Formats: sequence, C-alpha cells, structure tokens
Amino acid sequence: MKTADTFPTMNGELLWRTLAATGGIAYSWDVKSDRMEWSIGASATLGLNENELPRCGADLKTLIAPDDQPAHAIAMSQLLDSGAAYNCEFKWRRPDGSYDWIDEQGSIDFDAQGNPERFHGLMRVITAWKNRERELERMAYFDELTGHLNRARLQEALDETLVNCRNTATSAAYLLINIDRLGMMNNDYGFDIADCVIMEIGKRVEDCTRVGDIIGRAGSNQFGLVLPGATDVELRKAADQILTAVRSREIATEAGPLAVSLTLGGALMPKDAANAREVMGRAEEALSKAKLQGRDRFVMHRPSANRTAVRRKSLATGDAVMRAMKDGRLTFAVQPIVDSTTGEAQLYECLLRMLNENGELIPAGLFIPVVEKLGLIRRLDKYTLEMALLEMEQVKDINLAVNVSGMSATDPSTLDHLLSLVHIHSGVADRLVFEITETVAMMDFEETARFANKLRDLGCRIALDDFGAGYTSYRHLKALAVDIVKIDGQFVKNLHENKENQLFVQTLLDLADGFNAEVVGECVETEEEAQALRDRGVKYLQGYHFGAPVLDHPWDMPAMRMLPMEQNS
Repeated sequence: MKTADTFPTMNGELLWRTLAATGGIAYSWDVKSDRMEWSIGASATLGLNENELPRCGADLKTLIAPDDQPAHAIAMSQLLDSGAAYNCEFKWRRPDGSYDWIDEQGSIDFDAQGNPERFHGLMRVITAWKNRERELERMAYFDELTGHLNRARLQEALDETLVNCRNTATSAAYLLINIDRLGMMNNDYGFDIADCVIMEIGKRVEDCTRVGDIIGRAGSNQFGLVLPGATDVELRKAADQILTAVRSREIATEAGPLAVSLTLGGALMPKDAANAREVMGRAEEALSKAKLQGRDRFVMHRPSANRTAVRRKSLATGDAVMRAMKDGRLTFAVQPIVDSTTGEAQLYECLLRMLNENGELIPAGLFIPVVEKLGLIRRLDKYTLEMALLEMEQVKDINLAVNVSGMSATDPSTLDHLLSLVHIHSGVADRLVFEITETVAMMDFEETARFANKLRDLGCRIALDDFGAGYTSYRHLKALAVDIVKIDGQFVKNLHENKENQLFVQTLLDLADGFNAEVVGECVETEEEAQALRDRGVKYLQGYHFGAPVLDHPWDMPAMRMLPMEQNS
C-alpha cells in the first residue's frame, strides 16, 4: 500500500500524524481504477490491521453497518452525479463485531470529460460524541433509574394519545400506579433497597403491558401507564393483571424478600379529560379514593355533569392561585400562640392568604381545598416554607409554625425538597415548627412518622394539629414523637360549661403528658375558655381572644417582644 507521500494533495507526514492524533484520517479513492490509499495511522484509528483497510469501494461497503449502507450509497451517488458537498454519518464495523460511529466528508475531482476521477475523503471517529448525544437524549426523555419515560415525556405521550383519539374517534386509558409505603422502605432499609423495589415493580408492570402501551415514571413512587385504544373493560383488566403480578410473589432484595402492595387509579381518554394535565388529575383523584378505601386496589374515575362543572371552576381557581404565586400575591397572615400565664406571644402560626388582582383578600377556605384536590398543594407548602424561612433569617427572634398538607407529609420527593430548604437555612431550624393535622397523620402513619423524624433530626419541632379530631392512640403519638399537640377547637368551645368537653380535654392532656408534649389550646374566643384551659394546666393558647390572623406582621412593630418557646429533650 502507498504511503501518505503518494497522496496528490498531501503536504507530508507531519500533517497526517497531526490529523490522526485528533481522531481523523484521510483517504484517496481513484474512482476509475477503484483503488483506495490511506493516510498514516488510518488502521489504528479505525481499529483495523493494516491489511484490513479497504482497498476498493466494495471493501469499504462491507465495513459499513448494513442499516447505514443505503444512506451512505445515496450520499455517495449524489456526490458522483453532481459534485455536491458530501457529508455522511455511519457505523463502522470493528474486527470484534462492535461498531464505531464515523463522520465522513469529501469532495470529488472530475476529468476533462466531466466523469468522476478521484474522491478525497476525510473520516473522523465520533463514537464518544455519539454516546454523549445518546446519554443527553436519554436524560431528556427517560428516567435514570428505571429506563422508562420520565414525567415530562409521559405527559407528551398522553397528549399525543389524546390527539390520536380525536383524529380516529377511538378511546384510550391512563393508569396511575402507586407503590405503597415506599418512604417507609427508604427509612427502614435504605435507598438502595427502595430503588430495587422501584425497578422490580417497573419490570412487572412492563410484563403486563400490550404492544403499544407506554410506561413512564410519574413520580418518585409512581408509574404511569398509557393504554392506546383501551376501553374501560381493558383498563380494569390491565389493573387486575398488575395487582396480581405484584401480589403473587415477594420482591427479592439484599435485605431479604419484601411484600409490596400497589394502589391504582385510572381514567379514560378523551371521555374524562381534554389534555394530559386533566387526565393525570383524574387518575390522581381515583388513586386518592383507592387509598382511602384501604390501598392494594384499583379505582376508576367516574365522571358526572355536576362534578365536571365543579372541576371547571376548580381549574379556574387553581390557575388563579398559580398566577398569584407568580405575581407575588400569595402571602401569609400570622396568628399568635401565647403563654397562658403572661399572654406573651411565643410562636406565630403562618396562615396562607391570597390577594386577587384588585388587591382584595381571598379567604383560604375558598382556594386551599381546591388546590389540594388539584394536587397543587405541595407547591404551596414549599412556597409558604420558603417565605417563612426568609422571614426568620431577617428577624432573628421569631418562632414560626407552618402547616404541611397530607400530600406533602406522605410524598418522599416533597420531603426531600423541604429538607433541602431547611438545610440551606439551618440556622433557623430550632425556631421552626411544622404542623400536621391528626387526621392526615393517621391516613398514612408510617410516611408521616418518617416525615416528622427527618425534620426533627434537623432541629425542627413537630406539632400535631386538631388533636382529638382523629383516633390517635398513645402508641401512634409516641412513634410520631411530636413536640406540641394542639387541642381541637371543638373541645375548647364553652369548656367552662360543657362537662363532656372538660372530660375529653382532660383525657387529651393526660395523653399528651405521657409523651412529654407541650399543649396548645386552639380557637380560644373568650376569657372564660382561656381560664378553663389555664386551670387544667394548658401552657399555650391560640384564638381570636388573643389575636386574629393579620397580614401586618407584629415583629415589624417596635414594641413587639418574643420569648423562646421551651424545647423538649
């Protein structure tokens, strides 16, 4: 074979060694004689022996991956016919059977009669770049842990399915699959074991799918399954198959076999929704109902005319809340929690409020329940916490309490976000209280306990709100390790006259005393109610008798004084 010096356009060995060092090689192809000559280092760059370098067009073709040969032939043919600029990417087979990606550029010389005479080609190995490109594409479209579509791409797939349903007058379905108590597994066994469970559930769901079904990771503990062309019967069948596949055998992990259950919610398209966001919301609603019914089951969304009208109104409210958040019209009012003896404010509860575009105050009761149903409450919880943390950094002697919804308290990804926020503002953690309602705590006790323990580890305190409204046992309260319990207002009303309330409050006080929690009496409206609580040893009081929630923060006033609330060991 000829050396680099035989190339008509070469300027010597140094040029081609430099080209080889950058992953590039050159070759010259005499079209009439069908002979190829290669630059120095070509064989090493292409992963071939010297005698394996192509010597003619047919040899070159055998090394190009079969699926890339048509595109390469077309590009070369266009060059030979017209002399147009040539550029082509293709896979190049190595002796071990693997492939490298090649980027090839070239030009052609024509003889006096206009016939192709000599092709000058430049090849560059771009395998590393192609691998990086694939990795970026995978990250943009696929979940790193499971390999299934990520949430953004899943939503796109839902929208595409909806468009197809309308164009072809067919139906489809969406199934939301929740791994029950995954947070507890994280806490008890570690993230590696929980990840193993997630991957195995993904595989079992995939084993139950039909050709054309689309699986995606809808959340940290959730998968979404799109079933094009499915009817309600086929949706139920798919749900039953998935539940059976998980119930049939435990999941093998390094910690031993684990029994895992799923809870499923489903919705039909386009019957139940006009876009991906709506169908995801319908499935979320159905999933919530399935959880309330005891988990390990499937519930399908059932539309109704009245519910549709309510939903439209709810969506409008949800959009208004999101606009208010963007415009800075979401703020919090504060209500004092005072020492029952001195009347001094010890703690302020932050209560989210919204101003409409005219600056008018919108009562929380008109938008918070709606936001919870739409699944947006987690964003509001994060927003409120961010505002409280910034306020506490600016004012060094205030103690604030923020409310946390059930969706946030039982969602591992939201917990991680809240933990990171508190960690960033770690200097204020010991002045921050998270309030969780008793009803929420009992709905998913294991997840709530994990939530409480993680935040307490950072130095925050946990308050159990509406104490007495649920069915908390002493065992549950001890496991939650709450620092504060707030007696529900229904038992405080007319406490000085109501014997039943007096008996019930005393029982609650004895229960709280058993695990060394401070007690707050809520909704105190009269001095008589306040005195009845004082007489029974309640240390802190909250209610209109001591101050209504106000947007003008008291600590901005010169006369405000704050005393530290006692910490439990």
